[in-house]
Amino acid sequence: MRIRSSFFSIFLLSSSPSPSSFFSRFSSLSAMSPGANGDLKSKVTVVGSGNWGSVAAKLIASNALKLPSFHDEVRMWVFEEVLPNGEKLTDAINKTNENVKYLPGIKLGRNVVADPDLENAVKEANMLVFVTPHQFMGGICKNLKGKVTGEVEAISLVKGMEVKKEGPCMISTLISKELGINCCVLMGANIANEIAVEKFSEATVGYRESREIADTWVQLFSTPYFMVTPVHDVEGVELCGTLKNVVAIAAGFVDGLEMGNNTKAAIMRIGLREMRALSKLLFPSVKDSTFFESCGVADVITTCLGGRNRRVAEAFAKSGGKRSFDELEAEMLQGQKLQGVSTAREVYEVLNHCGWMEMFPLFSTVHEICTGRLKPEAIVHYRDHKA
Repeated sequence: MRIRSSFFSIFLLSSSPSPSSFFSRFSSLSAMSPGANGDLKSKVTVVGSGNWGSVAAKLIASNALKLPSFHDEVRMWVFEEVLPNGEKLTDAINKTNENVKYLPGIKLGRNVVADPDLENAVKEANMLVFVTPHQFMGGICKNLKGKVTGEVEAISLVKGMEVKKEGPCMISTLISKELGINCCVLMGANIANEIAVEKFSEATVGYRESREIADTWVQLFSTPYFMVTPVHDVEGVELCGTLKNVVAIAAGFVDGLEMGNNTKAAIMRIGLREMRALSKLLFPSVKDSTFFESCGVADVITTCLGGRNRRVAEAFAKSGGKRSFDELEAEMLQGQKLQGVSTAREVYEVLNHCGWMEMFPLFSTVHEICTGRLKPEAIVHYRDHKA
């Protein structure tokens, strides 16, 4: 059995090291890790170019110009598409300095170079940023296997995981195993369009081993409007990232049925409780404190108020469940992918396989509403339904 699913994050305002302290750590790290081209400057490639991938490239590009230990140029791998006017998306990005399909009207930075060739995009990079829908990561890793060499560090912004019969495998672990490199994660209360216009936001970097590596990623992503905090808990950060999308689907049902703020708050609290419980069952090392970082409660709040999963689930509930999620995704998201429905299905399969179904009634009910087994109104009667 092979199951895939996606996981995201929560909120705690914690103190951050000073910029000078970050810079000194970063400089010493860079000197120890030369790029694949043999020099001492780090070179970054962003693997992915959707809405969030484009915003990530914008953040990184602005810092690469300021930090002397980085090459100015930031490559961004683009899954090539042809626009309605016949122009290739890569050509349009390089000509206009905008991702005209997924982030129109936002300048990415003149040092961002779009590249449709995955192998070419990563060949000289020693810092890889993965930010694609989680269902594509297996193929991307397969294509890059044996082609990523030298001292390379990675970070995943991908909200997902794989669960096989022998147990769960986080996307960061998939990257590490397939490519033979260390991989941190970045998750948080991050609606991409708000960060693109430089509204203040937070994020969490999860790391396993080296705090210095985590601080380097913090330095690369941090701006006056984007505050990043490191946490020693990769699995907790990643699991928050996916499961919050299931909670957002539930919140969307509540909004579509006009059940009110009290009901929505209750569903969010119950969802957060199930997120924590499932995360700790899958990985006992997950820390309770992680759920108070940006990747935890903060991400649940913002996703349940303004994310795409909530918005599409609201439309589903307003239709009485008569319009499919596939139809609504195609109509409402302009090519972006809806993660919550697939995650709900995958979580349901995990719960069923492990015999945990009755321990997670809200997660189970969300899936059964998505598949039409229950009506949207069942979201507030989840205790009454046995899977």
